[in-house]
Amino acid sequence: MKYFKSGIDRPVEFISCGLFVSDVPWTHTRRNINSFELIIGVGECLYISQGGTEYEVKPGETLLILPDEPHEGYRECRAGISFYWFHFVPAGPSELLGEVALKEELGRLTNPDSFKTFSEICFPVYFKPARIERVNILFQQLQHIVSSNYYTQQGSNYISTSLLIELSEQMISKYYQSAMVSQGDKGISEIVEWIRIHVREDISVTDIAAKFAYNKDYLSRFFKKKTGYNLQEYIHLLKISKAKDLLTRSTKSIKLVAELVGFNDEKYFMRLFKKYENMTPTEYRQAYYKIHMNNQ
Repeated sequence: MKYFKSGIDRPVEFISCGLFVSDVPWTHTRRNINSFELIIGVGECLYISQGGTEYEVKPGETLLILPDEPHEGYRECRAGISFYWFHFVPAGPSELLGEVALKEELGRLTNPDSFKTFSEICFPVYFKPARIERVNILFQQLQHIVSSNYYTQQGSNYISTSLLIELSEQMISKYYQSAMVSQGDKGISEIVEWIRIHVREDISVTDIAAKFAYNKDYLSRFFKKKTGYNLQEYIHLLKISKAKDLLTRSTKSIKLVAELVGFNDEKYFMRLFKKYENMTPTEYRQAYYKIHMNNQ
């Protein structure tokens, strides 16, 4: 596994982005590019190789295409293949790290004070982020800024950088948690992962307490102590995050979006959404509706 590392004292230079969609079986052509390209899987599986390594980029996974590295499809993709893509150039020096170099680079993160001085991004060339909806939302914002022809051209550079920071934060967070968690914290990690997997269901604090054999009140206090979030609030935040992803990636009705994230009461969902986002689901969707699509 290789890891991309770059400084972010200045934002990356955005070049272009879009959503690739093919309604027929399709194979990626062989090519070389002189910039970095981030691919984010959306629908079906993208079969692509670079540097002699074959990748299967599934929905929710990302692949960084490297400059001057030949890449091509090694197998035909099924009809319905789709993925987000965007090209960028780092503002400063960048490099690829191996596993050993990565551990040395991130080893200082076992000290919380190091967060104040860590001014780089680092993420795997091939990655499955735990919170892909955050990445998708940032990409939708990038698409909107590009399509809206902002007077301030730096807008696309900063959103591009924010998206890469999100990938980096998710990898670093996973590293930090695995290096630091105690047995009690591992229990919390299991609960967080269970909530993530079941977030589209109608789950409650009582359900979680029963699942993990905790007293409900004790679990709520323990979760708050370890994460800083009220457990019910955490469930709501995760559901709203999933809803935001659905709102920007589909034309599903608000009622259906609510149901898909485990809310049977559409009005209650709308009240919660406005509480956390300071706008209605419809207003949120309308804020980021522009998108560039291609099929070649």
